Amino acid sequence: MGAKGLEHYLDNSATTAVSKAAADTAYRVMTETYGNPSSLHSKGMEAEAELKRARKAVASKLKVSDEEVFFTSGGTEANNLALFGAAYANVRTRKKIIISSVEHSSITEAAKRLETEGFEVERISPRSDGTVHAEDVAAAADKNTALVSIMLVNNETGAVMSVADIFEAVKEKDDKILCHTDAVQAFGKLALKAKALNADLISVSGHKVHAPKGVGALYIKKGVRLVPRQYGGEQEKKLRPGTENLPAIAALGAACDEFDIDGNYENVSALNAYAKEKLLSIDGVELNSPENALPYVLNISAGRVRSETMLHFLEERDVFVSSGSACAKGKPSHVLSVLGLGRERADSALRISFSKHNTKEDIDALCEGIALGLKVLAHR
Repeated sequence: MGAKGLEHYLDNSATTAVSKAAADTAYRVMTETYGNPSSLHSKGMEAEAELKRARKAVASKLKVSDEEVFFTSGGTEANNLALFGAAYANVRTRKKIIISSVEHSSITEAAKRLETEGFEVERISPRSDGTVHAEDVAAAADKNTALVSIMLVNNETGAVMSVADIFEAVKEKDDKILCHTDAVQAFGKLALKAKALNADLISVSGHKVHAPKGVGALYIKKGVRLVPRQYGGEQEKKLRPGTENLPAIAALGAACDEFDIDGNYENVSALNAYAKEKLLSIDGVELNSPENALPYVLNISAGRVRSETMLHFLEERDVFVSSGSACAKGKPSHVLSVLGLGRERADSALRISFSKHNTKEDIDALCEGIALGLKVLAHR
């Protein structure tokens, strides 16, 4: 049993702890610069300055101009705005959407809705290496295609998709096709540059990078037109109207200012390697993440013990992991099913996800818990 009060939190792909700088910024904005950014008096101007600072901070991490960043309530809204906005903007001439079969539910469910409205949706599956290949996506693209949406990092396996190559191949076939990437799991972990990704639209989220929940952003390349999902005021150039969640937005800006992408990547890579070595030495543990997976995400299967059972066994020992995407709330992983890993392996899958705060002690507690769990639970 873990020492009382000592937590080993390894579910950072679900959400991260808010950093002190982000929390302090949110509190300061709530209590000091609390004006409405749209108000014309001095308190409103103070608030507007906070909004501009945060927009600049996010834009700098995507290497885009400030005016191309639009704040949302999170990754799900950003993804929905990208899909529906692009689909409706091109509905008269193009009615095909291409996605991968391993996207986040905010993409897959939006695509299902578009199908009910008469859009054609083509789903491209990963190959045996766990990634979507450019030639497969390009082969599906045609003159009826409005949008291609391929995630940059898979939220369950950590597979890194060759988005730049995919979008380049699509644009070579038809440069009028819009290209969107869900970069929620990549933002803050990989150095991103919209132009290098060949992306017209990029979704990011705050609570994956030590900012609060309830804030995200969508990069929209200058000149790209989306149809709004909401209607109301003038905020966010009328694309996402409504008074901005300024404390959370400012906190996201503060979190962006703390990014140490290269340093954290090196540390997490070492931690991931340590975790793999220890986990694979446990009889019954198999690795589900592909070779090229982002080191922040490690997906395994633990013997014949169901994910939820092992998850709660670990929780009793103050070790926190997940059985897949938190948004799925325990439902079987569609990602592992698509990868053809088999029902038994999918049913015992655990997602371990790291942040800059994790240590070898966290891994030791995890491995000790899994090894004990396989002995105890397999005989129940």
